[in-house]
Amino acid sequence: MGLLARMLTIVMALLGGVVFSQGPEFAQQYRQRIGGALDELRKIVEAFDSQAVQNGLDRQEALSVYAASPEVFLRNQGDAMRRIFERYDRLSAQQRELVLEPPVTRPLVLLRRPDLTLATKTWNDFVPAVPVDLAGLIWGAAGCILGWATAAGCGAARRGITRAAGVRRA
Repeated sequence: MGLLARMLTIVMALLGGVVFSQGPEFAQQYRQRIGGALDELRKIVEAFDSQAVQNGLDRQEALSVYAASPEVFLRNQGDAMRRIFERYDRLSAQQRELVLEPPVTRPLVLLRRPDLTLATKTWNDFVPAVPVDLAGLIWGAAGCILGWATAAGCGAARRGITRAAGVRRA
């Protein structure tokens, strides 16, 4: 392996380490954003439920009133509230999952079922951090290994293509 190839392999390993080490920090910032979203959704859910109770209804009965309305506007409002309840439940479940997971596996929770709105907003506001905890170091090491393997695989593929081309010429 030539000097340039070795340097490229080291750079790829370091780049992979730096990028992957940000996984736990991104998960942390996403988790904080979920908390804020849930706080706001909780206010809407509690206000709806409170108004339903004041009118002798539970949530499902109140949603049925919206659905049965001859007014398109009210039916649409009922659909919007139904989506709010579903999102609130999804985010609550994901928040519980993030709290229960050890820090090293939290990024995997996000990869399984991210809320795309929150993930996009988290990414837009993401501030990288120096990983000083075990999770960041583990993800950094995994990124180094993946970066090294990628560079080594590219080098092996290049050498194979070069050898194949040389055999064809001969």
